Amino acid sequence: MLDYDFDESIGYWLTITTQRYHRAFNDELVPYGITFRQSQVLGWLALEGDLSQSELAGRMMIEPPTLVRILDRMQRDGLITRRPCPEDRRRKLIHATAKSKPVWGKIIQCAKRIRARATDGLTDRQQATLKMLLGRVHENLMPGIPTAPSDR
Repeated sequence: MLDYDFDESIGYWLTITTQRYHRAFNDELVPYGITFRQSQVLGWLALEGDLSQSELAGRMMIEPPTLVRILDRMQRDGLITRRPCPEDRRRKLIHATAKSKPVWGKIIQCAKRIRARATDGLTDRQQATLKMLLGRVHENLMPGIPTAPSDR
C-alpha cells in the first residue's frame, strides 16, 4: 500500500482546495456560456495586458495545443483577437476585444460570489491571515528560494 500523511500535507490541501474552487467557479459560469479556462484567459489579459500564446499557456499551466482550442473558440465568439507581435512577427499576441467586456463583468460577478462562498464564516481578520499565509507559501516556492530548510 502507498503510504503518505495527506492530512498533514500543505500541497494536498492546496491542491484539493484549488480543484474545488475551480469546479465551483466553473459551475457558476455555466449559465453564461463561459468556461473556467476562458475566464482565466480574460483574467490574465486583464491583469497583464496582451500576452503571447506561449506566455498565456505558461501562466495557465496548460499545454499550448490545449490553449489553442480555447483561443479558437474565444476568437470565433469575438472575445479575443490574435495580433502579430510588433517586435517578432512570428509571435501572436492575444488581445481582449470590446465584446469581452460584458463577459468579463459576468466573470467578476461569479468570482465575487465564489469568494463569498469560500470565505463564509471567516472573519475579516481570518481572511487577511489566510491571504498572508498563502502569500508566504507562494513566496517560499518562488524560483531561487532554497529548497531545504535553513538553520535560522
